[in-house]
Amino acid sequence: MPQEFYLDTAIWLDFYEKRGRNGEVALKLIEKIIDENNVILYSDVVLRELKKLGYTQEDADDIFRVAKPSNLRKVHLFDKQIKEASKIAKVRNVPQRDALHAILSRDNYAQLISRDIHFEQLKDITAVKLPEDFI
Repeated sequence: MPQEFYLDTAIWLDFYEKRGRNGEVALKLIEKIIDENNVILYSDVVLRELKKLGYTQEDADDIFRVAKPSNLRKVHLFDKQIKEASKIAKVRNVPQRDALHAILSRDNYAQLISRDIHFEQLKDITAVKLPEDFI
């Protein structure tokens, strides 16, 4: 059964913007996921973050084009998850979108990949790993 990975928005941007060593590592991770016929998950949370940063839908399509359709799957966000993330964000003083990434990763049994330090406060929800941990 293929393993599933949920990439934080910054990992996608490391790859797309070719951000030095982080960009190289992100590319290697994505290539490895695809070569091993695993699956990369993304969500509307990632799409909204990209849009907030000035990326268009066409840009997002271009970013995700690195993966074959069989290696990429959009996961859906439910009201229950939004409410849970809102509570967690307030109690733990983390961005709601990071809480949403953690919840989506957990609920979809995916490995969360990120460099964001906020996820240290969310490690009871889902384990977070660096891209280097898988290449």
